[in-house]
Amino acid sequence: MEGIVHKIVNLNGINMHVAEKGKGPVVLFLHGFPELWYTWRHQILAFAALGYRAVAPDLRGFGDTDAPSLITSYTCLHMVGDIVALIGSLGVDQVFLVAHDWGAMVGWYLCLFRPDLIKAFVSLAVPFRRRHPTLKPTEGMLAFFGDEYYMCRFQPGKMESEIAEYGAPAVIKKILTDRKPGPPILPKQNPFGNLRDIDNIKLPTWFSEEDLKYYASKYNHNGFGGGLNYYRALDLNWELTAAWTGVQIRIPVKLIVGDLDMVYTTPGMKEYVHGGGFKNDVPLLKECVVIEGAGHFINQERAEEVNDHIHDFIKEF
Repeated sequence: MEGIVHKIVNLNGINMHVAEKGKGPVVLFLHGFPELWYTWRHQILAFAALGYRAVAPDLRGFGDTDAPSLITSYTCLHMVGDIVALIGSLGVDQVFLVAHDWGAMVGWYLCLFRPDLIKAFVSLAVPFRRRHPTLKPTEGMLAFFGDEYYMCRFQPGKMESEIAEYGAPAVIKKILTDRKPGPPILPKQNPFGNLRDIDNIKLPTWFSEEDLKYYASKYNHNGFGGGLNYYRALDLNWELTAAWTGVQIRIPVKLIVGDLDMVYTTPGMKEYVHGGGFKNDVPLLKECVVIEGAGHFINQERAEEVNDHIHDFIKEF
């Protein structure tokens, strides 16, 4: 982590923690849940060495960035507002965008609302999701996957107390090491499984005990509420984006996904990605890379391979 500069930037009504290294064109990295700027540690070092300015914030609600308490402070408009202000603070007109999981969702909204700020977008794990004109997200997920689907379980209720029973290290360990394909299910009893079984999980080579300790230290301090609020604002996002129904993303895009990824293996997703639907919604889609044997947290699991794919794409612009 040597040479990574950390700073707090006041923007859009919050204090945002930002990590960065390097000089040159800006590559902006947006993390997902339950993660932090730290998920991009390999990318920050690699792209700084390649002649880029690598910038990775803790998003609103995560890590050392402020976490407003109200669910209504976590809409897509707040998220995009944060990132637009961050880009402005960097003193540049445009950035290369690389994003994963919820960061990718924010990235798609950023491309939808402010395409003028993005040179090109590399989305990891999460394709664009077009807005359904009549069906709210939670209603659709409940109908298709049931009330134990993880996004349904993350709605207001008992999730914070259930996480507290396990502790941050166990929950983070379980989520980051889980490689079960298909839509994630969190049963109402023992949602993350048996604690003893989690203790016996051997960490993969790409995620060390030190990595786990860093993640857990931030979540022990700040809790999971900020991250969970992203899921709790899904229906509000749907209401706020009615005016963008059917609008295409007109930014050059590359998708990188693992073939074991829980999103990619959700029923209907492969058909959307490869069957023409994704290309219709994102006309400037250049490539969909599927990495064999890789799971959801692909930027950590296959760091060098992913870095090469990102660089091969953005160096064209």
